[in-house]
Amino acid sequence: MGFADDHLIPLVDHGLGNSAYLVDLGDGRALAVDAARDLRALRTAAKRRGLRVAFAADTHLHADFLSGAVQLAHDDGAAVLASTAGMRAFAHHGLGDGAEVDLGGLTLRALATPGHTDEHLSFLLLDGDRELGVFTGGSLIVGSAARTDLLGADRAQELARAQYHSLKRLARLPDAVAVWPTHGAGSFCSAPPGAERTTTIGAQKHANPLLAAPDEDTFVAQLLGSLGSYPAYFDRLGEVNRRGPAVLAGAPLLPALDTQRVRSLLADGAQLVDVRPVADFAAGHIPGAISIPLRDQFATWLGWLLPDDAPLVFVTAAGQDLAEITWQALKIGYERLAGVLDGGMDAWTAQGGALETIALVSADRIAGRPILDIRQKAEHTAGHIPGAIGIELGDLHARADEAPAGAVVACGHGERAMIAASLLQRAGHRNLAVLDAGPGDWANATGNALEEGE
Repeated sequence: MGFADDHLIPLVDHGLGNSAYLVDLGDGRALAVDAARDLRALRTAAKRRGLRVAFAADTHLHADFLSGAVQLAHDDGAAVLASTAGMRAFAHHGLGDGAEVDLGGLTLRALATPGHTDEHLSFLLLDGDRELGVFTGGSLIVGSAARTDLLGADRAQELARAQYHSLKRLARLPDAVAVWPTHGAGSFCSAPPGAERTTTIGAQKHANPLLAAPDEDTFVAQLLGSLGSYPAYFDRLGEVNRRGPAVLAGAPLLPALDTQRVRSLLADGAQLVDVRPVADFAAGHIPGAISIPLRDQFATWLGWLLPDDAPLVFVTAAGQDLAEITWQALKIGYERLAGVLDGGMDAWTAQGGALETIALVSADRIAGRPILDIRQKAEHTAGHIPGAIGIELGDLHARADEAPAGAVVACGHGERAMIAASLLQRAGHRNLAVLDAGPGDWANATGNALEEGE
């Protein structure tokens, strides 16, 4: 068994596509790397091994989640390890290039690897002189490197050139050194699809197309050419992480709200988020509600589509986990959680509340209707129903008037399409339907080929 098998515990957030890491230091203490504010999985892993988190290291000022380092410092007395260049406004041990931290037998060495952000560090873990692995954050990731446009499009090329030199530096480590990235498949920080979340230097030298780029200009063109859109909330969280997220006494409970209170909140500008499954929302929902089904990706779409400064009221189905709603909201900085409709839709209808519906249609029932494909551009380009109009879900707020009247809204399975349909319905569109399938199902049902390209 190697070091990683015995001492490294990856903690994967499949919704955001990220990994945090808990390192058992062998003496009852642990190192946490890139822990998120939602510390439930980390706490469970630490408790299982009887560990106290003594060190909390952040590779960079995260844009896609709030860091849990401040919370770990408060709760466990953890020493926060982070780049001096990040100018964090809370107590931490500032590290520069080459700085080392004694973990009690193991050593953590900071390596400046700018690119994803200006102040980005990778952390090389050493046992004496032996290099065990490197926490690469948003620098070298499996099959790629993280995006360089989060500080503005005007700096994307400059940071891509920095990313080139950072990857070259990491590639000089021995081939056997493990690579433990933060961003992985599913991350909008630009990780390619794939099952692997960790790798080795040698494997990446062999398989990572960016490391195979013959020169810096080619690297930059490849990296920038791979960048898609990203959630709107990414533009806010870096600064929140620099200031330090507020310490939580625990996950706030979602108060139960009667229908009269919900009506009052909505009249005062609250946002209504319906987290029930797609079929439930389709069958009947409160006018103006936005459908964001409660699943792994809930936080992404909440943060992409709704403002963070308006109270949120939630509509749930029986048995849904209210703590999951709360933690997914809190980890991306949504703290104005007004509560949940007490009694759900039954209570709403019992009080005479109005309902709206959106039809769910099968792949063989959409002939002759306009199709709106709201998937990411890369998904649409790879294969879509012929004639479908492509508008990314994240752009739909600004482009609702471009959606065809009476459209069938399509995505990969139906969840994102229902979110889009609820946005369009709120904007005044009527006679909408959602494809209860994906483009591949349409092709199988009709025997027709998908169309590629834009």
